[in-house]
Amino acid sequence: MRERDELDVQVKAVREFEAGIRDNSELIELGEAEGDEAVVKEAEEALEELLAKARTAQVETLLSGEADANDAYLEIHAGAGGTESQDWASMLLRMYTRWAERRKFKVETLEVHDGEEAGIKSATIKISGHNAYGWLKTESGVHRLVRISPFDSAARRHTSFSSVWVYPVVDDAINIEINENDLKVDTYRSSGAGGQHVNTTDSAIRITHVPTGIVVACQAERSQHKNRATAMAMLKARLYEQELGKREAEANAEAAAKTEIGWGHQIRSYVLQP
Repeated sequence: MRERDELDVQVKAVREFEAGIRDNSELIELGEAEGDEAVVKEAEEALEELLAKARTAQVETLLSGEADANDAYLEIHAGAGGTESQDWASMLLRMYTRWAERRKFKVETLEVHDGEEAGIKSATIKISGHNAYGWLKTESGVHRLVRISPFDSAARRHTSFSSVWVYPVVDDAINIEINENDLKVDTYRSSGAGGQHVNTTDSAIRITHVPTGIVVACQAERSQHKNRATAMAMLKARLYEQELGKREAEANAEAAAKTEIGWGHQIRSYVLQP
């Protein structure tokens, strides 16, 4: 049904393009025949908008990877640098959240660890929407920020690093077996807002997959059982993404590998101060 819905959306888009081109072309012909420049201009602007939408749809046809259509988990970790890098991590979190909301994607916060003074140490969000993983997968890597620090009384220029890691949500069609004996499960008290119940019970869950060293955590729900279920889903997604990385190593330069969150490893630089 999901595949059918996706195909239905694509077919409807093509038909809308065809109808838009046909209708606006006829309007231009009528406008030129009657000498109505306003109608011709309006139809030409509508065709320009159609062209922009068609280019976006053309890019989406490239998102044909095995997991591109899936929802995505996005993790952000602050690098070395204390408050400065933690503030940069919170800026990245806000940037990706706003990007997803503009595309009408659903954003769900699974875990956030706040910094001591400002920003965040780490965060995990789930982004749900059509081709969410396909759009986000190339964001994995180290992101570098250069700016005049608002936390430096001398107003000096600072360089900060944060890492972003994106992996797909695994649906029921993909069967991944996990041996319970390979798991180390820790419970701890949630931090941040959430009321008396969240802050006084060990409802947060951290699961370590011993053979691979993968660690996932969730503190979004008040129930320990719900947090465990979410954490297991995240673990399956991480294991699946790791397997995809192995299979696509030659073409994707080991997408699942983590690098040092520091100089020389950034995939993108945001320079606000020359």
